[in-house]
Amino acid sequence: MKRIAFLSFGHWQDSPYSPVRTGGDALRQSIELAQTAEEIGVDGAFFRVHHFARQLGSPFPLLAAIGATTTRIEIGTGVIDMRYENPRHMAEDAAAADLIAAGRLQLGVSRGSPEQVVDGFRHFGHVPEPDDPDGARMAREATARFLTAIDGERFAEPSPHPMFPNPGGLLGVEPQTPGLRRRIWWGAGSRRTAEWTAAQGMNLMSSTLLTEDTGVPLHVLQAEQIRRFRAAWREAGWAWEPRVSVSRSIMPITTDLDRRLWANRNDSQDTVGFIDDHTVARFGRSYADEPDRLVEQLADDEAIAEADTLMLTVPSTLGVEYNVHLLRGVLEDVAPGVGWR
Repeated sequence: MKRIAFLSFGHWQDSPYSPVRTGGDALRQSIELAQTAEEIGVDGAFFRVHHFARQLGSPFPLLAAIGATTTRIEIGTGVIDMRYENPRHMAEDAAAADLIAAGRLQLGVSRGSPEQVVDGFRHFGHVPEPDDPDGARMAREATARFLTAIDGERFAEPSPHPMFPNPGGLLGVEPQTPGLRRRIWWGAGSRRTAEWTAAQGMNLMSSTLLTEDTGVPLHVLQAEQIRRFRAAWREAGWAWEPRVSVSRSIMPITTDLDRRLWANRNDSQDTVGFIDDHTVARFGRSYADEPDRLVEQLADDEAIAEADTLMLTVPSTLGVEYNVHLLRGVLEDVAPGVGWR
């Protein structure tokens, strides 16, 4: 059975037409959406992290709140931009959220995506080396320190006069949580990065955007990315099976409101463009149609077939009730026909 999760960007806007007008609305409704999604059978609640924007930017309080008020659903991010993070402080936050959720944290990290501001990570106190202007290497180095911290690395010399007795030897980040190291994902935008991800022993997250283009549809290129990831994983010799997720926008049209919102959209084909003004990228299509037609279209999606987890991007500004309607539509009217359920 394929795991089906939702991925929310957590937008809010001060508009009379939106039920999500403030940051507080976005946070509280994200918790409510995760709770209700668990009730209807969704397997995961994931949140995109963006800074300097009216979107969710501080994931761990949200994840901890969801973990404390649910019992089954996986909780995670897709993704945290590691250029902004203190890796050892993040290791403390991640372990705390995971313990509250009893081991359900699935944490997606990466170099991040185009930002709202110029070099926003510098405003958070993180300055890359001159030969690393966009901070890509800095993000990977921060991720390496994060991984060793959650894996129990002991690196700090204990004080000779501590406030509390020490157990002896060097100290590390506390608390520790069993298994978290195997539940870290990297958001890879290319086939080469997917191979690097496997070498690091991280699960693979692939979105509806790849930072390369070979002229084939995104789902075909993405399927190749996944196969390369799995081959590199076998070559690395890791002792556990990795997971792979892909994200899609899937809108079953079953009501008049659905039809007004999603019919006649012009994004039913991939597009090729640029990000960061110079990087060629392929952007994946959206799926919006009657359920029986969606079944036919999605049956041909090679990347979904290769992945074990499908993340459904949801229009968060439309509110909890409507997003539950969309999720239920995929679970009940689409997933069985494609063999996901």
